[in-house]
Amino acid sequence: MQVNAQNLLTSATQSYAFRLRPNQDLKKELQRFIDEKHISAASIITCVGSLTTVNIRFANQEKYEMLKGHFEIVSLVGILSKNGSHIHISVSDSTGKTIGGHLGDESLIYTTAEIVLGIMPNYDFVREPDPTFGYKELIVYPKKNE
Repeated sequence: MQVNAQNLLTSATQSYAFRLRPNQDLKKELQRFIDEKHISAASIITCVGSLTTVNIRFANQEKYEMLKGHFEIVSLVGILSKNGSHIHISVSDSTGKTIGGHLGDESLIYTTAEIVLGIMPNYDFVREPDPTFGYKELIVYPKKNE
């Protein structure tokens, strides 16, 4: 799909800012927040914090890998929705080595995760199968009046 003026949607953005605490599951807590607030379209604006466990799936791999230690969150990006979310993370270890991939469950907070989310109330983010690779990919719909 080419992006042009005919197929662009615009929406005012609201925001939420909050902190996750030690031993909370980063991915599960983000999804719990989205589900509890019935949010159908959001993105991660920023996150800083640390993890003791990172469950990550590297590019073009089938399985997640569980890493244990002390990691700084250097990037957390994603599209969040009660209809399904897609989150990527980059973390660095004590030597500065940085790795990234898909965020998995059981990625546990070490000291904190300070998060800001942008909410787009005029959108519905939905994940539908894309025939190219068979993955469920993002489809953006204008929000229907409820």
